[in-house]
Amino acid sequence: MHSDALPPRTVEGNAPTPGVTIAIDGPAGSGKSTVSRRVAEALGGGMLDTGAMYRAVTWWALEHEVPFEDREAIADIAAGLELEIGTDPAGAVVIAGGEDVTAAIRTERISQQVSAVATNTLVRPILQARQRDMLFAAAAQKGACVAEGRDITTVVAPDAAVRVLLTASPEERMRRRAGELALEDNEEVRARMADQVLRRDRDDSAVSDFTTAAEGVTPVDTTGLAIDQVVERVLVLVEEARAELAAARPVGTDEDGDEDAAEVEVVRAAPAVEDDEEFAGALRAGLAEFELDEDDLALLDEDDEDEAVRARRDVPLPVVAVVGRPNVGKSTLVNRILGRREAVVEDVPGVTRDRVFYEAEWTGRDFWLVDTGGWEEKAEGIAYRVAEQAELAVDLADVVMFVVDANVGITTTDEQLLKVLRRSERPIVLVANKVDDPRGELEAAALWNLGLGEPHPVSALHGRGSGDLLDAVMAVLPREGRGAAVDHGPRRIALVGRPNVGKSSLLNRLAGENRVVVDELAGTTRDPVDEKIEIDGREWTFVDTAGIRRRVLQSQGADYYASLRTRSALDRAEVAVVLLEASETISTQDLKIIDMVLESGRALVLAFNKWDLLDEERRLQLEREIEKDLAHVSWAPRINISASTGRHTDRLIPALETALESWDQRIPTGRLNAFLGTLVAAHPHPLRGGKQARILFATQARTRPPRFVIFATGFLEHGYRRFIERRLREEFEFTGSPVVIGVRIREKRRR
Repeated sequence: MHSDALPPRTVEGNAPTPGVTIAIDGPAGSGKSTVSRRVAEALGGGMLDTGAMYRAVTWWALEHEVPFEDREAIADIAAGLELEIGTDPAGAVVIAGGEDVTAAIRTERISQQVSAVATNTLVRPILQARQRDMLFAAAAQKGACVAEGRDITTVVAPDAAVRVLLTASPEERMRRRAGELALEDNEEVRARMADQVLRRDRDDSAVSDFTTAAEGVTPVDTTGLAIDQVVERVLVLVEEARAELAAARPVGTDEDGDEDAAEVEVVRAAPAVEDDEEFAGALRAGLAEFELDEDDLALLDEDDEDEAVRARRDVPLPVVAVVGRPNVGKSTLVNRILGRREAVVEDVPGVTRDRVFYEAEWTGRDFWLVDTGGWEEKAEGIAYRVAEQAELAVDLADVVMFVVDANVGITTTDEQLLKVLRRSERPIVLVANKVDDPRGELEAAALWNLGLGEPHPVSALHGRGSGDLLDAVMAVLPREGRGAAVDHGPRRIALVGRPNVGKSSLLNRLAGENRVVVDELAGTTRDPVDEKIEIDGREWTFVDTAGIRRRVLQSQGADYYASLRTRSALDRAEVAVVLLEASETISTQDLKIIDMVLESGRALVLAFNKWDLLDEERRLQLEREIEKDLAHVSWAPRINISASTGRHTDRLIPALETALESWDQRIPTGRLNAFLGTLVAAHPHPLRGGKQARILFATQARTRPPRFVIFATGFLEHGYRRFIERRLREEFEFTGSPVVIGVRIREKRRR
């Protein structure tokens, strides 16, 4: 693009639309920064350089020698860094930690390292939330604001008035990148820019796809275009969006912006009844004007479906066997489906030997997943036994996932195994593994020749295509199968915490005898220990786990594997008791352990051990620490105990029962929407970008933990979601359980 002069202008000669937001995305070198600045100047509004946030975090990490490999430390920087980014399109000033870093973050040193921050999945949601807040604040202040950066059109501002994806050829982007850095145009520079641009493409595409425009995003190829031509195209889109916004005022308002009593959102008309059948009928009638698919409407019947699920707890589960020759990635695929590292994976064939059953779930359906050893023809010795176990797994299965290496193609061993599978007369789902990019999908297409139907390209290592694969498995999986019913048994409680915090002592105290080894040496427990303990006539399963150390101490050896087994034990538990040492300051490691429990979705109880060692000064200090550091889990029951003396250990069971009751709790759809209608009427979603998101209805999709789905006409800000969560907790007393809120955005049918 040539930087031809373009006089500042406003859309259609008028003042910019109040609060209008424009989101521009694209790969490195596509021109999004330059175009965004010129569009902002033409509109007389502001510009938010979201990429400056990632660069500022990169700069801070380099200046303070924080290794990019420490993902959690980088995330801490993103969350805590004092950051100010100006919105002046002529040249925004960037202040990080009180220091002007406007020039420093644009150096080649930062450009070479910024992808390490941009691809950190812990950092991205933190900065995206900050970007969203800054964008709408700037739009409200200046009347219009343009934002550019990765995921800006799909994650940060999916409800922006205008969303554009700029593209350009790799050669064009290399030339532009060299120009930005004021480098000479020679062969050495072109080679260096090619490496930088292509590496940025590879790293960034591992997190988000910027090569194709998402639904509702307009693609603009800037190759060979002058900058004023690109800017004019964006301004035309702004004009169209402005006209559409004017024609489509928020539902429920008149020309003056006041609420129109003749047309209100569905949730406000919700009847205050507990009869879900009556309420579902009212919702279906009220939602006739909206584009809802069958899956959406099926959520209205989720209560009945869950009752049926609970009634079928003793029904045999179906079995899915994962088979293939050695080293095609079967165990990696199993771990991907389970969502945790359960099966042992190593880059050598023959690691898995037995057939191992795992309890798995997809889209609300439970099944047994069987990992098998590599099958080989004419095997001898242990290899023969491994192949025999794989064939037994096929005989016991209801569906077989046949895994092949798409990069290698079909081998003689694959062909012989396929003959065995055909003889079993089981449904076969063909899995083409190790497909890491679109080019690999073309190679996988050759597997149609096997006559097994569609080959499903996946990358078990990166998760690519795994959801579509599981959907295909569910399509042929019976509701009842050849597997045993799940033995739910006693409720499972995981005792987790730092080393030497008293987990084993607490278990022994609850059991009334020495069940596990206790020693002053930290790290005595290595493997999770299951103990069934009867308390007041009720049996519980307590799992004593290894203390979770700081990452630097987990890099290798027994402590590393003990930590992995602790995480696995937590995944199999229903509620976690996090023990903290009351006599010591709440540490970063304590907070990370709590976050691990939250990520697992388990119910939570906080137990402050060694309470007998506290003096009055420490108690006051601890209360301040709890108020400051544990505010995000203020809903968790808290007990103060002494495992060594038995003080208040009797309070643990009531706390566990409360947490589990909340974890299992289901709110009837009618009651939920009556509550939500009252809440929305009193506290509507704030107006953003000339639009106001309206909540249509909500339903509880799952329990364990409670998961709510809200249907709305636009994106609900995270602050508003947190507000809804707080009020849900107050109304329905979700004590001790995390609450998950998801939003589905549905557009009203055009008349």
